[in-house]
Amino acid sequence: MGTLHSIYQARVDGFTLSRKRYTKQLRISGIVRLLSFLLVAIGIYFYWANWEVVSAIAVVGLISFLFLVTRHENLKSRRDYYQQLIEINELEIKIDNGNYLDRPDGSIFMDDDHDYSRDIDLFGKGSFFQYINRTALKEGEQLLANRLCANDTQDIEQRQQAIKELSKKLDYRQEFEATARLLEDTSDPKEIINWSSNYNTFVPHIFSWLCYAQLLLSVVVIALYAVDLITGYWVAGVFFIGLAITGKYLGKVTALSGDVSKLEGFFTQYGKLLSIVEHTQFDAALLLECKKAIIIEGETASKRLQKLGKAIGRLEQRNNILFGIVANGFGLWDLKQAHTLEQWLITNQADIKQWLHTIAQLDALHSLANFAYNHPDYQYPNLSTGAFHLKLEQAIHPLLNVEKPVGNTIEINAGSFFIITGANMAGKSTFLRTVSMSIVMSNVGLPVRATAASYAPIKLITSMRTSDSLKDDESYFFSELKRLKFIVDKMENEPYFIVLDEILKGTNSIDKASGSRKLIEKLTRNNATGIIATHDLSLTEVAADYPLISNFYFDAQIIDEELFFDYTFKNGVATNMNASFLLKKMGIV
Repeated sequence: MGTLHSIYQARVDGFTLSRKRYTKQLRISGIVRLLSFLLVAIGIYFYWANWEVVSAIAVVGLISFLFLVTRHENLKSRRDYYQQLIEINELEIKIDNGNYLDRPDGSIFMDDDHDYSRDIDLFGKGSFFQYINRTALKEGEQLLANRLCANDTQDIEQRQQAIKELSKKLDYRQEFEATARLLEDTSDPKEIINWSSNYNTFVPHIFSWLCYAQLLLSVVVIALYAVDLITGYWVAGVFFIGLAITGKYLGKVTALSGDVSKLEGFFTQYGKLLSIVEHTQFDAALLLECKKAIIIEGETASKRLQKLGKAIGRLEQRNNILFGIVANGFGLWDLKQAHTLEQWLITNQADIKQWLHTIAQLDALHSLANFAYNHPDYQYPNLSTGAFHLKLEQAIHPLLNVEKPVGNTIEINAGSFFIITGANMAGKSTFLRTVSMSIVMSNVGLPVRATAASYAPIKLITSMRTSDSLKDDESYFFSELKRLKFIVDKMENEPYFIVLDEILKGTNSIDKASGSRKLIEKLTRNNATGIIATHDLSLTEVAADYPLISNFYFDAQIIDEELFFDYTFKNGVATNMNASFLLKKMGIV
């Protein structure tokens, strides 16, 4: 932890120096812009009577001002970029200290009908998602949630390789995240994809060359007028013809300009993200697929978006009334730029969705890689094929934040079922969630919190937190039954690792014991694999009749009127319970 903290603190210090440097340059830039404006104003004042000099001063002043504005915006962007890098590394220090409960918790992704998400603290306050999420884009956040919920046992090795490689690329990941954070939230990628896919062109193809013809004609006419070969009526005629042609499409061009002006910053920033990816060397197959997806016919997506950004910028020049009138009259400016934009959309509209999805996919992968980087002592499971197998040595829940957590070793194979008994607070539920989370993390491609791990993949399904449904007028017991039916039905199609915690709590003890035993027997006859935790010691008797059922327990001891737990997973059946002792200790009875 100390080493990790020092790495991030060193980065904060370095990026702070860079931000200060750009902040200082920004102040100087502001002063230079002001002085430039004053010099132009003074020059125009003193040479007002000489229009040639005034014109020259105005032109030079305008060019200088535009250059200084562009430079100022670039300096501002760099300052903001380093500010984001500072905040990114400060956040890592904060989370390293255990402070992450103010982060987005992913509650919107909770699904009561999911195989396991509601039972294992995957989403919500203090959840695994809240702990690992570093996505900078809403689409990346959605894909991260999807990945954690996927219950996908295919291509785990590819995901492992990608996460391993990305975890070593700290500079790249933070450059990507800082750049993505600067993206404005006003544009929804789904809306952009929908708009670009359904856009109908309106500029006739003739304007691909007619604009140049109008410009050439205007230059010739102005040149002839300058040497007194023709009258000014010719210049005015060409000019007003240009305005008339442009005016015919004014409404549609204005609508297009309004649409794309909202997207200029979006596409510019996405272009930067794509460029970062394009200039990064990858080896993992999954990452190479992402990179391949953003190169179309030998041209990178970032270059294509740069062309779009420039075209949008040129069209935006029409908002300068003086320039717009002159450029449209002599060069059909609006139609030329609108045609360029429409041709870009025709060429690239099928690829935009793929580009945005690739960026979101990498955004999600970076969160997983960041988690792996922050936990170098975690172990990637050694993967194998064939029947399910899981062995975790000294496994600990990834969210358990105590000074000296107790690790436990478990080894379980296909067809085995463990019955775990123990006193209240002895560690049963935490152990169930540790095993469950280890399976989820392994399937995602993450390292697990254990000294060693081997794993032949399986899907996970759980029933640990049942609640009654007021909306559906369901009792607690009926909700339990529905969940168990959900599990049994799922098992008919493919194997699952089943985790059950104190089932059938909504009925009396005799019914509970009988029903629980029958369920375990049915699961065992169907070669089910899993774990059940229970306070009902009578359920452990089923192990005598089924060789693949084993009993384990967590112990509690009362010594000198004090309760002690060792949180250790042991072979056998619990003998010490603590409910009566706790009632007495707390003065309830």
